[in-house]
Amino acid sequence: MTTPPPPHPSFRLVRGMALTLAVAGCLLLSGCSGTGGSGSGTDTDGAAGKGQLKIALVTHASKGDAFWQLVQKGAEAAAAKDGIDLTYTSDPDATGQAELVRDSIRDGVDGIAVTLAKPDAMKGPIKEAKASDIPVVGLNSGIDSWQSEGVLEFFGQDESVAGRAVGQKLDAFKAKHALCVIHERGNVALEARCAGVKKAFTGETDMLYVDGTDMDAVSAGVTDRLKQDPSIDEVVMMGADFALAAVKSVKAAGSKAKVATFDLNQDLVKAVQSGDVQFAVDQQPYLQGYLAVDALWLYKTNGNISGGGAAPVLTGPAFVTKTNVGAVAKFAANGTR
Repeated sequence: MTTPPPPHPSFRLVRGMALTLAVAGCLLLSGCSGTGGSGSGTDTDGAAGKGQLKIALVTHASKGDAFWQLVQKGAEAAAAKDGIDLTYTSDPDATGQAELVRDSIRDGVDGIAVTLAKPDAMKGPIKEAKASDIPVVGLNSGIDSWQSEGVLEFFGQDESVAGRAVGQKLDAFKAKHALCVIHERGNVALEARCAGVKKAFTGETDMLYVDGTDMDAVSAGVTDRLKQDPSIDEVVMMGADFALAAVKSVKAAGSKAKVATFDLNQDLVKAVQSGDVQFAVDQQPYLQGYLAVDALWLYKTNGNISGGGAAPVLTGPAFVTKTNVGAVAKFAANGTR
């Protein structure tokens, strides 16, 4: 087992949109939608327009993770539609993420969307946001804790349900021995996935913890375990990039194990098409980012609360296999699935 990965430096991307008089005229006369320019940097790349809402999206992503790029793209699409000044920041370290939320509060944002991978770390900053009359919505991680954390709404996948669905799928494929690989210790979503697999799968399930910040270490860890136990016939990964690493591990170990995974990206879609990956569970990260930002706009402008604050809005799970992968391939090629 590995120890938790060291914190990565946080990074910040700021998206602004200024609506011109020409676009406003277009909206009034023809009902068309306007678009604005955007920029990025370590601080705001321009002042928000008059009356423009400032929204912060704060996640636990590591820099460069393709999954979170999809979340960000969805958030940016909603911000462009709604005329929102969107700030995106992330830090895989829970303490760092909490401080980013506090930074957003100090910046005087109108709303915050946050992931709850490690809910206890978010309690304090969420409470501070509420004390400042800043609404907070949750996304992606923390479906079992969003209400107790005090956030208005939640957008994501029930990871326990998704894990059980994977376990049942493994039974359908007649697998006997699964290795469930977690790349971030203490992440409630990843833990819930593997727990769900183990609960539903009638075969044997082993757990393996690896350092997700080091892909070489991930590959080596999976390879070593497969060499140690040739009876493993299914490797279940928690992300698309990790699944692609596991494909290499299976070959390096000379194993006959199949690879399945949670989450998609463009390369993973190709791996499903080729048969290198048996199937993927899609939780639609683009949709999570889009809905979270749009929900804050709806709440601030019209008092709407999706699910009435009593139920989460589910974005998954859905299985992507070789038989249906063509339906999402063109969207993956566009960088939105």
